[in-house]
Amino acid sequence: MEAFGRLLDVLDNLREKCPWDAKQTNESLRPQTVEEVYELCDALLKDEPGEVCKELGDVLLHVCFYAKIGSEKGRFDIADVCNKLCDKLIFRHPHVYGDAAAATAGEVVANWEKIKQREKDGNRTVLSGVPSALPSVIKAYRIQDKARNVGFDWEKREESWDKVREEMGELQAELERDDRERSTDEFGDFLFSLINVARLYHINPDNALERTNQKFIRRFNYVEAKAKESGMELQDMTLAQMDALWNEAKELERK
Repeated sequence: MEAFGRLLDVLDNLREKCPWDAKQTNESLRPQTVEEVYELCDALLKDEPGEVCKELGDVLLHVCFYAKIGSEKGRFDIADVCNKLCDKLIFRHPHVYGDAAAATAGEVVANWEKIKQREKDGNRTVLSGVPSALPSVIKAYRIQDKARNVGFDWEKREESWDKVREEMGELQAELERDDRERSTDEFGDFLFSLINVARLYHINPDNALERTNQKFIRRFNYVEAKAKESGMELQDMTLAQMDALWNEAKELERK
């Protein structure tokens, strides 16, 4: 593809002639890669096509940059990256490239996990493929999903609510005892059970929480702006006054 070749040529040129690009290493790029992925996720959540396109380019640049560094060290190049990915996709989709059957997306995922277990360089255990550096909410979701793929799950999703109520009761008991350590453990259990409910009802908990984060930011910014219009600072307002402005913001969103 001409555009991809152009990107690689530009990167080669920058690596040779730009002092900043020339000094980059895997270690120096890693924090920026994390930031770029989060910026892409933010654009995807906001459903802004122009921003999604731009952020995809930034992430692609980092993929190519790591491959360039790998090539300079004689380890691998971008062709190796692409070919390894193609080989993996073909191997893990025997229902497309082989004679296996998978009529639903769920069957595809189940087969994918089984194939990963059989791969020579695959995961040694069911949960070892979950990256330890994942944010906690996403990690909890992935842990539960991988356990589900081998049959460790509720028979009926409605049963998961009993676990939520059980964990809430245990959390409340520890909070009343004012045991910080046990309360922390039980709060974690409670969150884990809620994430389980989200998974069973096909809700992405990370996306759901981020929507609420953005909603809170919008409404709080409205409260703050309205307060300033009235010549007041938030710290000088009563809770009732702030609640009234908060409710105004809610009403405006519904229109």
